[in-house]
Amino acid sequence: MSQAELTHESYWMASTESTAHPSLETDLEVDVVVIGGGIAGLCTAWELKRAGADVALLEADRIGSGVTGYTSAKLTSLHSLAYTRLREDHGPESARLYAESHQDAIGHVERVCADLGADAELERVPAYTYMESAERVGEIRAEAEAAREAGLPASFVTETDLPFPVAGAVRVADQMQFHPRKFLLALARDLADRGGHIFERSRAVGLHDGARCRVTTESGATVVARDVVVATHYPIFDRAMLFTRLKPRRELVAAAVLPAERAPAGMYITPEQHTRSVRGAPLHADGQRLLIVTGESFTPGTGEAEERFERLAAWTRSRFPEARLGYRWAAQDNDTTDGVPYIGHSHPGTQHVYVATGFGGWGLSGGVLSGRLLAAHITGSPRPPWTELYDPRRLPRLREASALLGQQAFVAKHFVGDRLHTSHVDSAADIPPGSGAVVRIRGQRCAVYRDESGAVTAVSARCTHLGCLVQFDAGERAWECPCHGSRFAPDGSVLHGPATRPLEPRRLPE
Repeated sequence: MSQAELTHESYWMASTESTAHPSLETDLEVDVVVIGGGIAGLCTAWELKRAGADVALLEADRIGSGVTGYTSAKLTSLHSLAYTRLREDHGPESARLYAESHQDAIGHVERVCADLGADAELERVPAYTYMESAERVGEIRAEAEAAREAGLPASFVTETDLPFPVAGAVRVADQMQFHPRKFLLALARDLADRGGHIFERSRAVGLHDGARCRVTTESGATVVARDVVVATHYPIFDRAMLFTRLKPRRELVAAAVLPAERAPAGMYITPEQHTRSVRGAPLHADGQRLLIVTGESFTPGTGEAEERFERLAAWTRSRFPEARLGYRWAAQDNDTTDGVPYIGHSHPGTQHVYVATGFGGWGLSGGVLSGRLLAAHITGSPRPPWTELYDPRRLPRLREASALLGQQAFVAKHFVGDRLHTSHVDSAADIPPGSGAVVRIRGQRCAVYRDESGAVTAVSARCTHLGCLVQFDAGERAWECPCHGSRFAPDGSVLHGPATRPLEPRRLPE
């Protein structure tokens, strides 16, 4: 299959039906409003509704069509080399609670699917973190020991079912992979059947925090609620300035069809080669299976996505010669400076606004545990033992100082440094069809896109979140902010937060 024949869409999206929930057009009053229709938001809304709360869920696009619809869809407690770092930075007890919370989430997904009769293509398989380089085997041995100490059934192995040799791997048995959007659609159906309100194409643009919170949407309609959950991946309405402790990251994904007997049975990840993650998935075709490969991690707005995808595709073909590439997409994650997500009260001054963010690439189990943890907060039911571990109000540790400084230096570099360039091209006439660039027009930076027909669209190049200059990603045809990860369509409409407002239109000189 040639590059032109690739489906530029996630397999999870392409293999499920579209949704058509109404948009919010009139004011509404409920107990809780959840902003964000991904796995964290839907799990939270579903848990709350099951507990008897009146819940409204607001999604800017279609449910399950954001970050959750573009993952590699692993449900695992083995997160690359996380346990060595957790034990060193937070202590053995925190590492144990981290492992326990993710193991709990995996079991919960299985129970929910059984209760709802949902076919989310659950498969219990082992998970591996591996190294090909013999020089890094020590890291693998240390991770196996740390994961075992944290309570996981972890072991060090040198044999896997990958079709190439590894120097060593951590193996954790009885993990899970699934179809994330089928799971979300089952939750949404049950949420609606129970009387929950789901609104799509209803972007939240304003939040008043108080004893009775108010959320305003793009249409002007308002939801009044006692509690608000912000589950928008990168948090909008970030009054705690969590953006100073979050770093956005994108990764590319390639999916290929290959004979079932050639597909690995386990889930694999290595931090080598800008990350390589591998898993299989069932296909409704005899003798075939889907191979999903993720990697080429980079900060939005700073990478050549096309070149990176070519490297990922070449790696896939070299390691799995019988694989026929069929899909390509990209995923976006947020890393916290201390390596632990933020789930709980948004900031010290609020009793009614909650957040779930910073999952560091492991947002599926993280989203499920967010639903359980936030529902416990809001309903007053007993909170799980890992509540304090994930509290967003925790103070930064001394060990975070270098990460914090590094992140802010990176932001400052783009906030100031990008303005030192006169332009990316000299004029709009220099932009080839199907591409975009930043151009100085009448003293202002404009983000200009030229489509294949030659028609030109110009918008402000200043991100509406905090004012960094956007850059064009030719592979995904989107404007991206390298500071905090906001993404915009060529016409300036918001694709991904934390920005909530579109890029302002600009007129080009005649």
